[in-house]
Amino acid sequence: MIATARSAVVDCLLLTQRNLRNTLRIPQALVFNMMQPILFVLLFSYVFGEAIPLPGGANYREYVIIGIFVQTVAFGGMTTGAGLADDMRKGLIDRFRSIPMTQSAVLVGRTVSDIFRNALTIVFMALIALLVGWRTHTSFGAVISGFLVLLLFAFAVSWIGTLLGLAVGNPEAVISGGLAVVFPVVWLSNAFVPIEGMAPWMQAVASWNPVSSVVVAVRDLLGNPNPVGADPVWPLQHPVAAALLWSAALLLICVPLAARSYRRKAQ
Repeated sequence: MIATARSAVVDCLLLTQRNLRNTLRIPQALVFNMMQPILFVLLFSYVFGEAIPLPGGANYREYVIIGIFVQTVAFGGMTTGAGLADDMRKGLIDRFRSIPMTQSAVLVGRTVSDIFRNALTIVFMALIALLVGWRTHTSFGAVISGFLVLLLFAFAVSWIGTLLGLAVGNPEAVISGGLAVVFPVVWLSNAFVPIEGMAPWMQAVASWNPVSSVVVAVRDLLGNPNPVGADPVWPLQHPVAAALLWSAALLLICVPLAARSYRRKAQ
């Protein structure tokens, strides 16, 4: 039993290293992946920032940066699915099945390696955000906790991308389909504007949106402006707990489904 577990861990680490090496071998792709969130940082800081007032006159630039972080990791989950679909299309997954290795390592290696990619992207974005005036106002431990909450959510979303990649099997379709789903979910939240300015039905949806919980949790931990209205619902009153629960729920649902889908394709 111990030898089997050790072998599974080794297989997962090997495939994680393989995916990381592939990412680093194509620095152009990494740079282009970072360009979009950087453009969002600059767009909302210098174009929309002055036109969107916050309750109490809070700093919109510090408010919106966290929303852009969460949007970036949510979109990054679709990259996970696209990478898996690309491996399937090239026949690489069939080669993995033909060798004595833990089959779940293919999925775990893909999602774990994307944690490092998301972490690198967030660090780079944070440096750009600091240059345009974004600041944190809490302790070092709270800031680290905020980024860990963000990475946990990124890991959960990457399993949604994994499910989509297994179902579609085409990287272009994964990106297109994933963006069609992720985009409205992110924008129907408090990532870019306060919920209290939305229509009543939109406020209800946005208040229970997992993205809103993660955004409010990270803003709270980093000490950034965090207006949640006069009578917030439970997820916005307890954002850190809600963000952890949403991420755990996504993992509990998506990991078994992805593993079952992968086993079916292996038969």
